[in-house]
Amino acid sequence: MGKKEKIKALYGFIDKNGNMVVEPQFDNVWAFSDGLAQVEVDGKCGFIDRNGNMIIEPQFNEVWTFSDGLAIVQVNGKQGFIDKCGNMVVDPKFDEVWGFSDGLAQVKVDGKYGFIDKDGNIVIEPKFDNVWSFSDSLIAVEVVGKCGFIDKTGKMVIKPQFDEVWVLSEGLSVVEVDGEYGYIDKDGKIVIELQFDNAWDFSDGLAKVEVDGKDGFIDKNGNIVIEPQFDNACDYSDGLAKVYVGDKWGFIDQSGKIVIEPQFDEVNDFIEGMALVKLNVRS
Repeated sequence: MGKKEKIKALYGFIDKNGNMVVEPQFDNVWAFSDGLAQVEVDGKCGFIDRNGNMIIEPQFNEVWTFSDGLAIVQVNGKQGFIDKCGNMVVDPKFDEVWGFSDGLAQVKVDGKYGFIDKDGNIVIEPKFDNVWSFSDSLIAVEVVGKCGFIDKTGKMVIKPQFDEVWVLSEGLSVVEVDGEYGYIDKDGKIVIELQFDNAWDFSDGLAKVEVDGKDGFIDKNGNIVIEPQFDNACDYSDGLAKVYVGDKWGFIDQSGKIVIEPQFDEVNDFIEGMALVKLNVRS
């Protein structure tokens, strides 16, 4: 009996034409953000630039992507932030933190959620059961099982009334009541009726919706522009959306046309003109 082949997954990046621009060489990679991408080598994490150059050497057990010039790092079970040189700028002292947006970052303290600034100062007290990141100057929050929105001062501007909400994206937010999904505007008005089995954020003017187990896309008027036909699809990013066909991933444009043939075992969204891909190679 012949020797059994071993398969090792290596990760790199392609451009929007499907060309390989950073050869698969890393044990794991994450999407580019603020011009850098997190990579894993031999169990340690660092960051590369768009040319594949190592900018912050792999040295951390856990880090997250850069946002507003800072990246989350975990030390001794607590989380803080480093800058693009790898310097610690917000000491690891929080149970959990999330990326900065509009100059503020979500933090978790003693089971409640609030926000800090880039100096690590608490600017919205941790008092909510759950919160989401800033979007269009509003934050989705959960209070006693219902969801609404606060502004950057912590003032409630859309009262908690929905079973589920998402962050505002391109001026609209997904909401759910009794298992049906639709969209509200920044004033809390329902602008796309609750009618879908599931729904996702708007991106590039389109939003993914689920109807009878299939994924398609609607515009901001609620019109279906790409019929629900895919077993799996993802939000648009840089004008393309990844779709699952057979057992491979590829990309469609905003008309629904396949522009990069399904050929990859795993892909991420295009960000800053590049998308990470995974190929299973035999050895």
